[in-house]
Amino acid sequence: MSKLFMFEKPLGMRDTLPELFELKRKLRNAIGLEVTRWGYEQIATPTLEFYETVGQSSAILDQQLFKLLDQEGNTLVLRPDMTAPIARIAASTLRSGQRPLRLTYDAPVFRAQQREGGRPAEFEQIGCELIGDGSSSADAEIIALMAASMKEAGLSGYQVAIGHIGFVNALLSEVLGNEERTAVFRRYLYEKNYVGFRKAVNDLPLSGIDKQRLTGLLKLKGTSDVLSEADTLVSSPEGKAALKELRDLVGILEQYGLNNQITLDLNLVMHMSYYTGVVFEAYSQGLGSPVGSGGRYDSLLDQFEHPEPATGFGLRLDRLTEALGTKTPQVSQDLCIVYSANRRIEALDTAVKERGNGRRVVMQDVAGVKDVDAFTEGFQDVVYVIGSQGNGGAR
Repeated sequence: MSKLFMFEKPLGMRDTLPELFELKRKLRNAIGLEVTRWGYEQIATPTLEFYETVGQSSAILDQQLFKLLDQEGNTLVLRPDMTAPIARIAASTLRSGQRPLRLTYDAPVFRAQQREGGRPAEFEQIGCELIGDGSSSADAEIIALMAASMKEAGLSGYQVAIGHIGFVNALLSEVLGNEERTAVFRRYLYEKNYVGFRKAVNDLPLSGIDKQRLTGLLKLKGTSDVLSEADTLVSSPEGKAALKELRDLVGILEQYGLNNQITLDLNLVMHMSYYTGVVFEAYSQGLGSPVGSGGRYDSLLDQFEHPEPATGFGLRLDRLTEALGTKTPQVSQDLCIVYSANRRIEALDTAVKERGNGRRVVMQDVAGVKDVDAFTEGFQDVVYVIGSQGNGGAR
């Protein structure tokens, strides 16, 4: 192997240095405490899963999966998301458990990235899944809990955009008539390529009214007033039902006091194909990518032979830290005890006492550092236990 690889990392992998690690720890603790208050129980799944189950159920593109073989020749994957593994558990180990299930997780997931992407191939997600409740109240709880988690993390300027994949599919199907063309236009929406969407609409052999219905979809963003406009674009029972669900959801979220934090985006399409109903993304000021997302996935557990409704959200810890980074203080060291070898026992006693009081204490033998002043510069307090007995000092 060339020396070039000595300091390099695999594509998309990142190191976490102390300051960032400390910030992530604080975020995990704050969010973990909040979701526990809401009655969600912690769960963990294996880093490796079978390709034939979780890998194929995850809705991640096959070329984005990290694959390897076990000793028996089975294809394994590094988990690409947490929703599919939790669905596997809900349909097996927790199959007979009390419903609805309220589960939470904090774990890294892995997705191979293209070389030109510059995106992480490993990132940490904190999220919740509410399984066994198909009501709008469950959708509202998940969105409200995501908002509460972001607030506890210290994020103030955020907005949650809410859509409904059932409405999008209903409108596209009514106008376009087949799934193949519907998938093409759904892809434009997922990529937010609205110029390409409009051009493709113009190229279709459709009536002027149908073209207006398709381009009208792009305008359905804003307050609950857009639901009335959306109602004029669809006629199918599926489309009408989706709009009713959104009306009910908005009303419940208003009761949660989230009027100013939510906006409707009825052309919102997520990258996961297993979503079936309400979908949403959370954005922070100054950050172009969503810090969190989620939605209803009522068909996913069918793949594990245990159909039941479910909804959930996931927060990206890396994007949360990016959103908070400019206003997060650096990690500060608390107390340093600089000691000489002949007074080590005294220094140890002092360290035990201070750690018992909850302080972060670093002990440093004076013989092991070249420049004591430079080493202790970042500490709030420094105690010197050096020289002959009784000559210790403090700063």
